Amino acid sequence: MKSKVTPRLINFDEDSIDPIFGKKAPAIFLFSNESGKDYQKVFEDAANQLQGKILFVKSTTTDGIQSKLADYIGVDARSQPTIRVIRFGSDDVEKYRYEGKLSELTVESLGQFIDEFKTNKLKPFLKSEAVPENNNGPVTVVVGNNWQDVVADPTKDVLVKYYAPWCGHCKSLAPIWTELGQYVEGLDDVVIAKMDSTANEVAGVAIKSYPTLIWYPKDNKKGVAYSGGRELNDFKEFLSANSASYKSWESGKAAAASGVQEEL
Repeated sequence: MKSKVTPRLINFDEDSIDPIFGKKAPAIFLFSNESGKDYQKVFEDAANQLQGKILFVKSTTTDGIQSKLADYIGVDARSQPTIRVIRFGSDDVEKYRYEGKLSELTVESLGQFIDEFKTNKLKPFLKSEAVPENNNGPVTVVVGNNWQDVVADPTKDVLVKYYAPWCGHCKSLAPIWTELGQYVEGLDDVVIAKMDSTANEVAGVAIKSYPTLIWYPKDNKKGVAYSGGRELNDFKEFLSANSASYKSWESGKAAAASGVQEEL
């Protein structure tokens, strides 16, 4: 029985999953919902002329398995047409975006992009929503572009909920998370935060299930997975055991309450 030969230009479908994702092969993708465009012909020519350098793949953002691929790589109808390259790491997939104009695409410019990718001269492309203009609510909103400022702040203990808007467990946790944020509003160096991980990415943060809760104390910004209970008192007990600021603040509140009771 002959093994299947991978075509020079793959039109992504169910049969393409294993050659790329099963074998973890680097691949360059053209996402386009158009037809008959010059850049598509250039991409096809590059697939023929640069064969062996990388897998060449074309896909839409709308058709069945192709829409799932687009969502996985972070491309939607608004951001196509676009070219992306992926590399499989130990924990996640690195994604790179071709920054040139597709109207000026050439085989040579694609070849240079691939060479820069293979020699590690490119910076990974990470999705991010806009940084909120007003972020003063009880739960701080984290996006890709402000993660470093909020979560990696060495003067803050930060508890982050990484969630997906469609996740039922995330929706159940949401009111408790808000209540926890409201409870610590008077404590400047303890932050309760949330990030929509379907719309935002952070280098080194691989979220594989929802919700994922990670604790980032002042002295460890690599983060520690939270695996305790998910009721309000569970989170309060966790903070008391892991945040010196929270524990001191709670003690002060208890002492003040006790003093009021004695006066009465």
